[in-house]
Amino acid sequence: MTDEPPPRRRHRLRTPAIALSVLAILAVAIAAGAWPRLRQRRHARELAEDAAIPHVRVARPERVAAAQEVVLPGNVQPYASAPIFARVSGYVRRWYADLGARVVKGQLLAQLEVPEIEQQLQQARGTLAASQANLALSEATAARYTGLRATRAVSQQEVDTAVNTHKANQATVAANEASVRQLEQQLAFARVVAPFDGIITARTVDIGDLINAGSSTAQGTALFQIAKPETLRVYVSVPEAFAPAVTPHMPAELALLAHPGKRYAGTLVRTASAIDTTTRTLLVEIHVPNPALELLSGAFAEVHLKLPAPREVFTVPVEALVFRKEGLQVSVASDNRVVIVPITPGRDFGDRIEVVRGLMGDELVILSPPDSIANGQEVRAVRDAKPPAVSGREPP
Repeated sequence: MTDEPPPRRRHRLRTPAIALSVLAILAVAIAAGAWPRLRQRRHARELAEDAAIPHVRVARPERVAAAQEVVLPGNVQPYASAPIFARVSGYVRRWYADLGARVVKGQLLAQLEVPEIEQQLQQARGTLAASQANLALSEATAARYTGLRATRAVSQQEVDTAVNTHKANQATVAANEASVRQLEQQLAFARVVAPFDGIITARTVDIGDLINAGSSTAQGTALFQIAKPETLRVYVSVPEAFAPAVTPHMPAELALLAHPGKRYAGTLVRTASAIDTTTRTLLVEIHVPNPALELLSGAFAEVHLKLPAPREVFTVPVEALVFRKEGLQVSVASDNRVVIVPITPGRDFGDRIEVVRGLMGDELVILSPPDSIANGQEVRAVRDAKPPAVSGREPP
């Protein structure tokens, strides 16, 4: 027969257990309700802390292609060009080549009337004839005196005088002959001829015009302008940054406004081998064949040069530039910290700019950095996105 506690005692034992169970249930309920709110508070605190750190948009520099095309303005000139001046003064009797005429070397272009030179030449020829007569007489006298000296009919002094007179007359004849040749050459200059094969690009005189002898450096009137356009010379000023990449025998292409959509092949033949201290450019000369005379000399051309690019050249958006008294800089995000990097710019492409020194290519360049940005400042880098908007209201 088992002993059982009295009923009242069993009731007393169950009461504390029930109370503990109720308390546990209440604690679980309270914890379950408070945990989401605590998590929300922690998330809001993290958002606030994250919002206090500036978010910046970043982009990596883009490497310039191994071969880059540089477009530069060029001045198209004929292979040979010269103004034709008269070597003597006179009136234009007749001209034989007009604007656009094709001429060959030595072809007569104009004939001048030079009466003064003709008169001077006639006088010089008369003086030459008189001196030649005196020479013949002195020659005969010297020969006669030399023969008489053997018979002692004349003295040695008379012989010497006759011989020296003959030599003087020889010198006079030689001087008069030179004067005649000079005047004949001047008279030949009355015939204006072409110095080389080419095209007459200008005619500035007409029949009856008085022409003064001159040249391009002295006062005078150019009768014609002649050019040789079968081969064109194109002179281009290459910026100093690209000068080391420009070498002779390099191909080039020309684009002209008069021929849209067409390219004309040429060859870079020589460079000045010196930088112009005024423009900081290298002058180069390009030859372009023009057998059909399709291209006109004096035209403006865009010269396309394909130059090898240095491997360390990059481009960055212009919005990444920082202009300060220290010079041109960019801001780089490294380990969530700002690093200010000075750079050396190259070409400006409008929305992007070339950086020839200062970047390695693996940096994260900050776009549109604030003016107050400083070295060591903590930031959050965001690739190709704007900083997230953070509301100041606590989430429910």
